[in-house]
Amino acid sequence: MKFDINKLIELDLIRRIPKSKQKAQESIKTSKDWLQEAKNNFESQSFRSCMLSCYLAMFHSARSILFINGFREKSHFAVARFLEEKYTRKGLLEEKWIKLLDHYRETRHDDQYSTSFFITREESERALESTKQFVEKMKELLEIIK
Repeated sequence: MKFDINKLIELDLIRRIPKSKQKAQESIKTSKDWLQEAKNNFESQSFRSCMLSCYLAMFHSARSILFINGFREKSHFAVARFLEEKYTRKGLLEEKWIKLLDHYRETRHDDQYSTSFFITREESERALESTKQFVEKMKELLEIIK
């Protein structure tokens, strides 16, 4: 199923709000806070918490793009679909960033709902590096569209 913006609204996965540079900046700040939390968790060898913090850093940085466009998510799934529709299809954001966000969203889901979730140090380290890159990419995109 194709999820254009009108479909996301129709399915109540996103809703219109006033465009907000302030909320976008607050969301970027929150993503930096979660990224620091991820680093702290990694250093203390709390790898599951590191993974969760990584995803939240990605989510909040991606969410900033919705705020600057005048939207708010009602589903984490919708954040990636919004970016995909609005920016990937127009060539402003590579598909790899959408896949990365989806991957870590699904990993977060597995962690929260599985009774046997396990993550290695190496996976956690890769997540941390990917998250740093993702947050920077969202900051770059935010500067382009402001």
